[in-house]
Amino acid sequence: MYLHRHVLTKPSSSFLLHRHLSNSAAAVLHHHELPELQPLTYLPGFPRPNPKHDETILAIPRAISGKNISEKERKVGRVPSIVFEQEDGQHGGNKRLISVRTNQIKKLVNHLGQSFFLSRLFELEVRSDFESEEVVEKVRVLPRKLHIKASTDIPLNVTFIRAPSNALLKVDVPLVFIGEDVSPGLKKGASLNTIKRTVKYLCPADIIPPYIEVDLSELDVGQKLVMGDLIVHPALKLIQSRDEAVCKIMGQRVSETQPKKSK
Repeated sequence: MYLHRHVLTKPSSSFLLHRHLSNSAAAVLHHHELPELQPLTYLPGFPRPNPKHDETILAIPRAISGKNISEKERKVGRVPSIVFEQEDGQHGGNKRLISVRTNQIKKLVNHLGQSFFLSRLFELEVRSDFESEEVVEKVRVLPRKLHIKASTDIPLNVTFIRAPSNALLKVDVPLVFIGEDVSPGLKKGASLNTIKRTVKYLCPADIIPPYIEVDLSELDVGQKLVMGDLIVHPALKLIQSRDEAVCKIMGQRVSETQPKKSK
């Protein structure tokens, strides 16, 4: 059984523009001057990034790539990385090879959690050397991919994508479940079957949500929420199917609820 919720909000002018653009048109506009539009902002009641977690990631240029080079970087406490631009919503360009400090990335991932790290914007400052004041590039970025060594929390590679205000970025946004304490189904002793931990949206860079709340407060046994039920900023475009299940309240099996007969 589906449980549908609808919130009516007035889309911004920039949302209406992007909504009616084809992929090819959006790609053209990305490289040309956009018309004057009101900037997008987070709406009241929606999650927004906590400024106390703001941090500038420091990096240095890396001349060449390769397995041996990457191993040398890791041995001296650096993570081989790359930063690139989004061209048509999927393929990257204007690549720059960089290295970031292992300890800084490890700290951020451990503090935020991997999925939350990959949905948060950071300032990236590329310097000629970590101890130098010479800034090669300073840009806002979104971590795109993170490779962590198995059975450890040591980052091996990280990929960043530049995130200017006019960019539309594909983001796996983490889900945070709320309302468990008042869910009718859970209060009856049923269990929550979590099917999705993240959902992919096409997000304007200025309003990438740190997470999306999934409200369980009205869910009874046998009911589920699908991706189309999630309440998000109207400028976000769901990339996955609206009918794909996010979670379901699962009741106990009949065999588990009936008392066992004594022999």
